[in-house]
Amino acid sequence: MLIGIDPLLGPDLLHALASMGHGDELAIVDANFPAATMGQRIVEVRGANSPALLNAILSLFPVDTFIVPAVVTMEVVGDPIAVPAPVAEFAAVMRERGLGESEIGRLDRNAFYARARGAFVIVRTGELRPYGNVLLVKGVVNPEPPRES
Repeated sequence: MLIGIDPLLGPDLLHALASMGHGDELAIVDANFPAATMGQRIVEVRGANSPALLNAILSLFPVDTFIVPAVVTMEVVGDPIAVPAPVAEFAAVMRERGLGESEIGRLDRNAFYARARGAFVIVRTGELRPYGNVLLVKGVVNPEPPRES
């Protein structure tokens, strides 16, 4: 355990997050997502639902401010304007993290799958509700001013 690090962020996920660069994408997906078929790097976090993991990741992860939208979800097949419960919770997490002004885009199922295939890492959760999938584009970590001795 580490002080100040959410316990959902295990060593494999922390390594993936730290290895990502500006513009790299991360997909948080539900338990039914075909991650093993699509992902080059897969991290399993089965003890969390997708919104809880999004919240934990956003404690460390800067969302890109140059690409709009830098956060996308998967549309409901046959009802693209529907807002499934996990997607509504993603928006609430974004607001709680001060990212409420960030646009959350939507992609149809096949377009979401295509983006996930190219993601730096796919993080599969234990989320059992359908459409618990969100893709994030990593932004820049702004340098802090040097500390005085």
